[in-house]
Amino acid sequence: MTAYIIRRLLQGIIILVIMTVIVFFAMRLLPGDPLTIFIGAQASSGTMSETQLESLRHEYGLDKPVIIQYFDWFGGIFRGNLGTSIYYHEDVGTLLGQRFPITLHLGILAFIISNVFGILLGLLAGIRRGTWIDSVSTTLANIGITIPVFWLGALMIYLFGLKLHWLPIYGYTSPFTDFWQNTREIIMPVTCLAITGMAYTARQMRSAMLEVIRQDYIRTAWSKGLRERTIIMKHALKNSLIPVITLMGIGLGMVFGGAVLVETVFAIPGIGRLLVTSVFAQDYVVVQSGTMLIAALIILCNLIVDISYGWLDPRIRYS
Repeated sequence: MTAYIIRRLLQGIIILVIMTVIVFFAMRLLPGDPLTIFIGAQASSGTMSETQLESLRHEYGLDKPVIIQYFDWFGGIFRGNLGTSIYYHEDVGTLLGQRFPITLHLGILAFIISNVFGILLGLLAGIRRGTWIDSVSTTLANIGITIPVFWLGALMIYLFGLKLHWLPIYGYTSPFTDFWQNTREIIMPVTCLAITGMAYTARQMRSAMLEVIRQDYIRTAWSKGLRERTIIMKHALKNSLIPVITLMGIGLGMVFGGAVLVETVFAIPGIGRLLVTSVFAQDYVVVQSGTMLIAALIILCNLIVDISYGWLDPRIRYS
């Protein structure tokens, strides 16, 4: 097991490095100049001299060759220096430290809700196949898969915010400052983040449960006269969770990927909205560091998912 974990960690590091290279050079392919965007009217009106522009370019290291810029930034990671944002003119580590807890808060809640309710819906649909419960669960799952997150967010804002005035339509308040206000503010964003993952989990759980309950050991349990609850919870559920656990690792990436849209729609100051603003401002360092942080989190969670297979199925061994 130890050798497997070490090997997976090394693979994760390689993937992370490749991802940073792709994001770094992809950002450089965008047309325009980040300094021109940052300076805005001053640069376009000609009030800032070429000498001043060159001085700023030197300050942010943009006058160096692209390869040197990459190694300067990548080397700074090991020194705890993620660089300085061109657009915000702040330390990138400070920016991410302020925004990451917000995105993590929304993401963890959405991840828990999507998997708990997804597993429950899929479980009920699987053991009650052909009934109205199965029909309702399948219909809800199909709707959840096909519905666009940004459209759902706009629809909820219009209905629950503008028409019914039940929930605030934008913003984020720390739960440590005002828990009730925070709860009201995150209901719609968390719902939008959780809906797609819940739908995929429900469909996968239903398929896995239908496959498991046809196995010989389940028929043996029925022949022994065991109660349905015991058969489902003790024998069927654990084995049917293996493909669902795999989907959870993918679902985590979908949650943080969806945060980019959801935080923009609801004006939540998390990493997703920070990345959107930074992409339009061509703030290279923020995009690189924010993407790397999310990728590292997803890689770590996928490692945890792989390790959990051994607990769910004792037949699985790592070498």
